[in-house]
Parts: sequence; structure tokens; C-alpha cells
Amino acid sequence: MQSITSFLSNLKPGYRRIVFILLFLIGGIPGATLGQHVQERPDRPNILFIICDQFRYDCQGITNPVVKTPNLNRLTSQGMRFSNAFSPIPTCCPARQSLFSGKWPAQHKGLWNYDITLPVSLFNEHTWSEDLKGSGYSMGYVGKWHVSPEKTPLDFGYEDYVSDAQYQQWRKQQGISPAVPALNGNRWMGGRDPAALEQTHTHWLAENAIGLIKKYAGMGKPWHVVLSLSEPHLPCNPVQAFLNLYDAAKIKPWGNFPDSFVHKPYIQKQQLYNWGIENYTWKQWAVYVQHYYAMISQADSAIGMVLNTVHKMGLDENTVVIFTADHGDAGGSHGMIDKHYVMYEEEVHVPLIIKWKGVTEPGSHCDNFILNGLDLSATIPDLAGFQFTQSRGGSLVPLMSGKHPSGWRKFAFSNYNGQQFGLYVERMIRSSNLKYIWNLTDVDELYDLKRDPWEMNNLISTSQYQDSLKYLRAALYTHLKREGDPIINWVGEKQLLDGKKQE
Repeated sequence: MQSITSFLSNLKPGYRRIVFILLFLIGGIPGATLGQHVQERPDRPNILFIICDQFRYDCQGITNPVVKTPNLNRLTSQGMRFSNAFSPIPTCCPARQSLFSGKWPAQHKGLWNYDITLPVSLFNEHTWSEDLKGSGYSMGYVGKWHVSPEKTPLDFGYEDYVSDAQYQQWRKQQGISPAVPALNGNRWMGGRDPAALEQTHTHWLAENAIGLIKKYAGMGKPWHVVLSLSEPHLPCNPVQAFLNLYDAAKIKPWGNFPDSFVHKPYIQKQQLYNWGIENYTWKQWAVYVQHYYAMISQADSAIGMVLNTVHKMGLDENTVVIFTADHGDAGGSHGMIDKHYVMYEEEVHVPLIIKWKGVTEPGSHCDNFILNGLDLSATIPDLAGFQFTQSRGGSLVPLMSGKHPSGWRKFAFSNYNGQQFGLYVERMIRSSNLKYIWNLTDVDELYDLKRDPWEMNNLISTSQYQDSLKYLRAALYTHLKREGDPIINWVGEKQLLDGKKQE
């Protein structure tokens, strides 16, 4: 009996059931054993992957009670929240390319967004999604792609793809008017979508994701569905019902608004001039935050539609739900808009929630440092029963089950290479207390996150932090060398190990 069980455990769930029935019919397995094994949870779960764009870690309901996210709150109460997840690069395209390739931007060569200013190498890497398809999963992708201008998810293992372009075409056919800007002269600050809720981008995509889940659930194979929402990426244009949840006049300024940028890199204050927002008061920024919060609540509503469907279909038992974001958003912090040229928490710290019933303890949280896209590129294959060997991350499965791997990383890392305002190279290392940013062509930054959580005071020249600075620079150099980052080849030793930086 033991040998039969061992043989069956190596079969795919669909085949395993068939073999059990055949063995039962020929008398090879007692009836009681048949019932026990036929109803057991398959060893390869369904994988529902929900990713938002530009979603700050501190704007979930669980981290900011002002923000109303009942569905994400419920998901958090049912699964595990990772409180120290960081984007490998706070820029859309390279972050998503890192997620699918498991590589750092310098390795997959997608150094910045391919559709703004200077051209960049187009993504042409092997991805875990191709291997997931090859392992027998039904595969569907809904929403924002932004990985390649030439190839779609259909070129990377997905069988079905519902794109943002399809939504825009559908919306045009319905004759739905465009959003109404909230402030004259700057549409980036947000507006109001006149569409009915079910006609909005968030909810139209959610309905399509639900359609794929229903389609795949009846096929007898495990499935993987991506719901990729561009929300709350600016400009945020929610419907009026969600705007009504927030009163701009009652939204308090961030703890780092305004910022004088004393002893900080030149580009940070220059960004305000580039965007034309250098004289914006909090009254104007409160309008942005109102729309940002409302867009998060609307996205939460759409996510809830999908989660409720999974529950009603009885798929909770064997569906892993992953919720995360590619990076964060300035949203008025330091008086800034969007992201780029900074490594502040608002941009690099991202939400990550994983629920796997029977594995993740309900309401648990993990504070290990997570390299978000990279670690997920190792985790999803691990869930499916195979290893994605090119991933530079580590599988989160041991952490999900409450284990504490002894060799887990002690730091978070992130990097940046430039965007619409010119090339500008940064590399970040973050411990639980300190954050160091290596700005190769400007003053470096060092923040004490315990004493200064809003990152207002650059301590790079403060004498009492020099030993810590030396330690972090050496640790960053070691990391960059291990990952083969060519940025250290010319000045790495001089600036990081020898400390030869003009302050």
C-alpha cells in the first residue's frame, strides 16, 4: 500500500483521481481509502495574483485606518501580511520585468520604462509563467501589462489575455465620457469618472478575471489568473461614490510635507519645478490624496468581487491569493508627485499579502525583508511544485508556513537608473533602523528610520553615524558584487569601500 501511495503522490491531481478510480474498480484500493484520497486537496494550488500599480504600503486599511479597504482588510485577517516588502526598482516596466524574469534590472537590461525618453533594451527573458504553463496550469492575464511593447502575456505562457486597450475600445463603443479633472490645469491631480461603477476600468477588469476563473475551474487543472490593475496610478479618477468617502478638507498633511531639501540631492527639489508644482499648498495636495484614497477604495471593491467569487465557488481551500504592488507613490510626500529619483519609503515600500488556507496562519504577519518581485518569482513556481532556477530571489513558502530560515537576508535593496528627467543612478540598502542611498553623481543619503521615519534629515555627514555608514556601504558593495551589478566596476571601491565621496 505504501508503494502505491508513493506512486500516486507523484501524479498530477487529475491523473491521480483517475488512477484511484481504476485501482478501486480492480480491487486495488479499499473504498474508504478511495473516498479519503479523491477528496484531498491537490498538491498544486490555484494561484490568484492581484497586483496594483503605485500602491503605497501606508495606504492599506491595515496600516492607515483613514483608508477604507474592507476587502483587503479581510484578506489580511485570513492570510499573512509581509510588513517589509520592497520593490527592486520603483518604476513600472523594470519592476514588472523583474517579477517575471526573477532578475535585477541590470541583469534583464530593462533599466527604466521603455516608453519614456531614451530607448532601452526590450524585454526578451525566459519567464516563470512559461514554465508554469508547461507544468499544466490554465493561464489567464487581465489588465495592465507594461512588460514589453512588442510581446504580450500570450508570448509568455498565458492562454487568455484581456488588455487595458480592449477596455478603452469597449468604453469608447459605450459612448462613456472621459474623466472630469478636479483641478484646472493639472489632470495628474485626479478627477471624477462619470461611468457607472460596473463600467469603470477596475470593475470591468474584475468581471473579466471572474470569467476566466469560472472558465478554468471546470477544466480539471490548476489555474493561474493575474488581475493587474493600473489603479491607483495617477491620475486617479474614481467614481463619485468613492470620492464621497473622503473629505479633502479633513485630510492631514503627511509628516514630511513640506520638505526644504536641505543637504539632499539636487534632483529632488528640481522635480517639483519639472512638474510645475513647486508652489502647491497642502490644500491642493489634499485633493490629490482624496482621489488617491478613493481610487484605492474603488480598486478594493473590484478586488472584493473576485475574492467573493472564489469563495462562493468553493475554491478557497486550494487557491493561493497574492496581493501586492509594483511600487509606491509620492502623493505629496516631500511635496513630490509620482515616483523617480528617490528611495523614500513612499516609493519603495509596498504591500504584500498572501493567503493559503491551511498554510498561512490567519491574521499573521512576517517582518522579514522581502525583495518583492524577485522573491515572488521564486515563490509562485515553488507553489506549483517546481524551481525557477534563474530567480535571484528566495521562495516565501517557508515564511508563509511560519518557519524562520536561518540564512534569510538581513537587508532590503532597491535601485534606480533614470527616467524622464535624465539618467540618475541610485542603489539602496535598508536595515531595520537605517537606510543608505548611494547616489553616484550627487550627495549620498542616510536616514535613521527610528528617529526620523519620515526621512527628513540626511545624516550622511553626521559624525556619530560614520561607523554605521561604513558598514552599510560595505554591505551594499558586497550585494552589488554578488549580483553582478556593473555599476560598481569604475567607482564602487572608491566610493563605497574607500568612502571617497564629496559631501
